[in-house]
Amino acid sequence: MSVKPEPVSALFAGPFALATLSAPDGPAFPALVTPDAQVLDLRTALGDSRATTRTLLDDWETVLPRLRALADDRRGDQRPLADFRVHAPVEPRQVFQSGANYRQHVIDLHVAHRTPGDDRPEGERRAEAAEIMDRRAAEDLPYVFLGLPSAITGPYDDVVLPAWAQQPDWELELAAVIGRPAHRLSVEDALEYVAGYTIANDLTDRATVFRRDMPQIGTDWLRSKNAPGFTPLGPWIVPAESVANPDDLRVTLKLNGETMQDESTKDMIFKVARMVSYASQTAQLLPGDLVLTGSPAGNGMHWGRLLRDGDVMEGSITGLGVQRTRCVAEDAS
Repeated sequence: MSVKPEPVSALFAGPFALATLSAPDGPAFPALVTPDAQVLDLRTALGDSRATTRTLLDDWETVLPRLRALADDRRGDQRPLADFRVHAPVEPRQVFQSGANYRQHVIDLHVAHRTPGDDRPEGERRAEAAEIMDRRAAEDLPYVFLGLPSAITGPYDDVVLPAWAQQPDWELELAAVIGRPAHRLSVEDALEYVAGYTIANDLTDRATVFRRDMPQIGTDWLRSKNAPGFTPLGPWIVPAESVANPDDLRVTLKLNGETMQDESTKDMIFKVARMVSYASQTAQLLPGDLVLTGSPAGNGMHWGRLLRDGDVMEGSITGLGVQRTRCVAEDAS
């Protein structure tokens, strides 16, 4: 099941975006989408019947000029976007997730996740969290962990809330999509390896973030973040050349029409280039991989209102489009 997407016109920056679509009962295919909601099947346009979005990213330096030409020419066999289902724009091999990258967000979570027996006033706990964040920034210490590709779902697909998830929460984020193999990148070079950007909603069950049975082992990201469908992605990849400054984009999430998150990526402690560089210091980044850059303040724990059956989340980032997902409770039986 899925909710109906809004018209695409004027919702993404630049002359085209890269998507993964399918016709009813047909296979998924890579597509070029234009701002007037027209679609070009890239299998036909590029003469490769086995092409996927990820194979295009594998050869991004060669493919990108051809996509520019196709968007400019507009003489191919185009069809309306409304004829197709929109899937997650890419199937990554690796998902790198940035934690604690918006100062106010982490302070809010620090206060909300009160340790049992910690009866200090809220102001004191906020000051403690602020000191921790400022120290991390001064010492240049990003925080990255891994997510599962199997958690990814489409930008308009229903999100199943597992019966065991007691506190499911939203976290809208800017995601960088890697376009070249990369290892040990400098911050100065990192953005040259980013093919484009998309939207990710990194859902989290707050009740299972911390291991209460063994506090010394810390967080449990497998349990809290990686249920099937817990990462709605897309609707498309907007090429990096169409995004003037990824560190100055508005991140907005609405729940049932009410704005919950509304911040700029300017508020990130570590900017996109630093997060990509940091992930590459340990891991080999591959084309199609995602680097999620963290979520701003305004999650459900802050508002005291978590996700439940029937909720509709609408997430948007400047120039990248809009995703809209409905929450459906899993049948406890």
